[in-house]
Amino acid sequence: MQHRDSEDATGGQLSRRQLVKYAGVGATLAAAGPFVGVEAAHADPDRQDQATAGSDRADNRSWRAGDHHIHSEYSGDFDTSTNPPTFRKGADAVYPIVTNAIMAKNFGLTWAMCTDHGGPTHSKVNLEQAYPDLLRSRRLVPEVLQFWGMEFDAPAMDHHTLMIPRHADEAKQLFELESRFAKRDPFPADPGRDTEAKMVEFLKVARTMPHKPLVIAHHTSRSATGLGVYGQDLPHEFRNGNDAAPDVYVGFEGAPGHQAGPLNGSARGGYGNHPTYGGYDQATARVGGLWDALLGEGRRWWITATSDSHVHWTRGGTDFWPGEYSKTYVLARQEYHDIMDGLRHGRIFVTTGDLITRLDVTAGSQGRSAGSGETLTVSRRDRTDVDVEIRFRPPAGTNANGDRPQVRRVDLIVGRVTGPSVDRDADTNPTTAVVARFGPRDWRQQGAQYVIRHTLRDVGVDSYLRVRGTSTDEAEPLADGLESPWSDLWFYSNPVFVRVR
Repeated sequence: MQHRDSEDATGGQLSRRQLVKYAGVGATLAAAGPFVGVEAAHADPDRQDQATAGSDRADNRSWRAGDHHIHSEYSGDFDTSTNPPTFRKGADAVYPIVTNAIMAKNFGLTWAMCTDHGGPTHSKVNLEQAYPDLLRSRRLVPEVLQFWGMEFDAPAMDHHTLMIPRHADEAKQLFELESRFAKRDPFPADPGRDTEAKMVEFLKVARTMPHKPLVIAHHTSRSATGLGVYGQDLPHEFRNGNDAAPDVYVGFEGAPGHQAGPLNGSARGGYGNHPTYGGYDQATARVGGLWDALLGEGRRWWITATSDSHVHWTRGGTDFWPGEYSKTYVLARQEYHDIMDGLRHGRIFVTTGDLITRLDVTAGSQGRSAGSGETLTVSRRDRTDVDVEIRFRPPAGTNANGDRPQVRRVDLIVGRVTGPSVDRDADTNPTTAVVARFGPRDWRQQGAQYVIRHTLRDVGVDSYLRVRGTSTDEAEPLADGLESPWSDLWFYSNPVFVRVR
């Protein structure tokens, strides 16, 4: 099956009649004009820039907000009393694919991804039913780059994003990977599909494909029962997968979806066993924790933030719309392949509640510089001070809750890169620490941006640095309860590496 969305004669004009037919009356009204809480998506110059090719960079890249974990009505269920099983739409998530795209556009996203649940013979449902709807959605909402993929039933692990590059045979590529490797796809069930070895085999096959997909773990610690007490996903599984396919298996969700849970009296993120911290998974939020352990081995391992949208909280669910609360910003051109390149190489920052709309972290020394996902090389023979510049931009308008959030503090976090750990389940990096904290008196305004400068003295060993910021006065993010997610906002950069030679 080949894609026809770019060539279809209906083009990019989105009529009210088409919206009513494919997305429903509610989405039509939402798309027809601004509504409460969405002014920022239209007023913020950053988001206006994202919709164009304009950029102040020579490579024409700019920060583009997106979401790689969104469910549609094709996250349904299967009646296994029939052979083959009978699929029923809308049993878990309820919105058409195009509705999600419309809402993503309204909340300032320029790229998004449909990631529906699998199940017995779901690979055929994706190929024959969901994919044609994705093509239709691409035609109706061309302003949003809409990737094809799924919430992959990873062997021996919790769910993962499986993102397929945009190409003529993208549907066939997903069908091949899902039908061969998704643990829930066989009917009858095959226990041999649910092993760690099968996960590694899947990643090795994916890496050899001409169009390499991306794989990103979902809600990493949702099944954890305590701090550092893991459930379905174990640290050695991340290491094994990254070793097998370092350019395919590239990270996990730092901020999981279902962030609206407290608005309906349930746990933030759906983390009912052990909570999130400031809306972020413990693997990310704990300084010197699992993420830092992986970075300390020199792994290029990135974090993202997603909605995991199923049912909006105003309809009794636990979710925000795509882009309403969580955003993954990628430094890229508005092109499918460059968005994936940015995700693959860590040109990413994440934020909740539109606390910021731009974050540039740069490390420089001896006339060279590097940004998020990149490596700065310094020479031992010369001065090994590293100058760090942090530039962030708040939103020009209000966020989707009608607030004007303000950054109260920015932290600079540094850790050493010491190489592979002997313990494959190690989840700490004791060298990682917050080396500097900055408040409003420590940054200066340049136009619409705020700038912080700091020098790391005598960086004599391989290291990495990363940045986080918050709207709170918490020195470290506290375990989440039922407080409003809008009152507890954080952003995180991905790391810049420093290599000493």
